[in-house]
Amino acid sequence: MSWDPRNLYQLSRKKLFSPKQKTRFQFMWKAKRDTRGYHDANITERQWLRMFNPQLPTLNMKLGDNAKHPNTASLMYACMERRMDFIVFRSHFASSIWMARQLIVHGKVKLNGKKHPFPSHTVKDGDVVTVEPESVVTLKPNKESKELRFSALPFQQPWMFIPEYLEVNYNTCSTVFLREPVTRPHTTEVPSPYPPEFHALAFEYYFRRGRTRK
Repeated sequence: MSWDPRNLYQLSRKKLFSPKQKTRFQFMWKAKRDTRGYHDANITERQWLRMFNPQLPTLNMKLGDNAKHPNTASLMYACMERRMDFIVFRSHFASSIWMARQLIVHGKVKLNGKKHPFPSHTVKDGDVVTVEPESVVTLKPNKESKELRFSALPFQQPWMFIPEYLEVNYNTCSTVFLREPVTRPHTTEVPSPYPPEFHALAFEYYFRRGRTRK
C-alpha cells in the first residue's frame, strides 16, 4: 500500500503460484500470506483471527441476473477499510499507509472535527475524516502566493481511484465513510492487487483454522 515505484515493480513481477505448490493447503497458505501482506496494517496473526468474520455479506445479487458476481471472499478484509489510516491512504492524502499513520499520530488528522491520534481506530458510517491541507502529499505551495496547488507525484496514476464507500472532498481535504464495502456484478469494492479467487483461498485457510480452534 504505497505509491513507491518499487512497489509497482514488485506487484507487476509477482506470480500468484509457483510450480512447487501442489497441495491445496500450499495454495491456501500462499494466498493468506500474500493477501495478509497487502492488508497487514501491522496487526498480528492473533489479532486478525479475532477480527476475522466467517459470515460474509451477499448483496446486490438478483435472481436471473446473468452478470458474473465476484466471490464474496474478496470482502474478507473489508473491516480493515474502516481504519483511519486506510481511509487517509485510500483518499490520496498520503502516499503510503505508513505516511498516513504518521499524519494521524502527529495530530494532522481529525475525526468529526476533533484530533484523534489513533491510526487503528475504526470509524462508523457517516464519520468525517479531515486532514490538514499543508500535510497532504499532493498539495504544494505556489511560489508566487501562499495558496496550495495540486502537484501530482511520479507513479501516482495507478492508484488514482476512489472506492465507492468513500466520499472525498479535495476542496476541504475531508472524507466521509459512507458504508461497508460490498461486491457488485463484475467488480468488488475492496481494493486489492489480487483477484477474488485468490482471496477465496485465503478465506478458506482462515475458515478452516477457525473451525479447528473451536
